Amino acid sequence: MIAVMGATGNTGKIVAETLLAKGEKVRVLGRDAEKLGPLMAKGAEAAAGDPGDAAYLARAFAGADAAYTLIPPDLATPRFRAHQDRIGGATAQALKDAKVTRVVLLSSLGAEHPSGTGPIAGLFSQEARLRELGIDALFLRAGYFFENTFANLPLVKHQGVNGGAIAPDVKVGMIATRDIGAAAASALLARDFHGAQVRDLIAPRDYTLADVTELLGAAIGKPDLAYVQFPYDAFTVALVQAGLSRDLAAQYAEMSRAINEGRVRSTQGRTPLTTGPTTFEAFVPRLAAAYKSQ
Repeated sequence: MIAVMGATGNTGKIVAETLLAKGEKVRVLGRDAEKLGPLMAKGAEAAAGDPGDAAYLARAFAGADAAYTLIPPDLATPRFRAHQDRIGGATAQALKDAKVTRVVLLSSLGAEHPSGTGPIAGLFSQEARLRELGIDALFLRAGYFFENTFANLPLVKHQGVNGGAIAPDVKVGMIATRDIGAAAASALLARDFHGAQVRDLIAPRDYTLADVTELLGAAIGKPDLAYVQFPYDAFTVALVQAGLSRDLAAQYAEMSRAINEGRVRSTQGRTPLTTGPTTFEAFVPRLAAAYKSQ
C-alpha cells in the first residue's frame, strides 16, 4: 500500500494516477472527500481529513509501507511557518506512529538553507524531521514550478506586462509539476532509495523570467510583452492585494531575493535522475490557453 498526500493537487494527482495504472494499491489523502471521488473510481482507497491532524494522518497511513508527502499551501494563513510546522510535525508523527518505512517528500531547491529563503526554509525543517525518523526518505528538491506563472496572467491581461520580484536576467531552475509527480511515482514504484537522499528536479534548461515572458508573449500574440522587476516592498503589497496574507507575501519576497542572490539553485546539476523531460516551450500552450480563456 502506498499513501499519497495532496492527491487532488498538481503533483499528488500524477503520483496517484501513475501508481494506480501500474497496479499498486493506493490510498489517496485530501481535505475534500468529494474531490477524491475520481481517484476512487480508478481503484484508490480514500481518506479525507485535515493534514495538520496527526491522528487522522496516522489512520490514513496505517498499513502503508510507503508514502508521498508534502506540505500543502495556505495562501491566507497569517503565520505561514506555523502552518508548515503544524502539518510537517503532524506528518512526521503520523509516519512514525503508522510505522511507514519509506517516504518521498516534495521539497525545493534551496532547502539546504535553514533561513533566508522564505517558505523554502519550512522544507529545511521538514527534511530534518524526516531524517530524525531514521527511515528511507527521498527529498525531491524541485525547481520553481512552471505552473506558478498562471498567477501572473491577470497582470498580463489587465496591465499588459509580466512582472515579479525576480530579476529578469537571473537563470532560474524550473520544473513542470507533472514531471515532479512522475519522478515521485517512479521512486515509489522502484522502492530503491535508502537512508536520507536528496534529488534535485529541474527542466532540461534554466530559464530567465525574460525568457518566460518572451515565450508567453509569442504564444498569446503579444511579441512585445515585457517583464518588469518590482521592488521587494511593492511586490509584497501587490501579493497582499491579490489575496495573500502579509506574512506569506513577505516570505515570497524573501524567496525572490534568495533566487536573485543565487541561494536557490540546483546543487546537483543535470543528470538523467534530476532532469524532467518537459520544457517551458512545451508547457507554454497551456499557459496561453488559460490566458485566452480569461
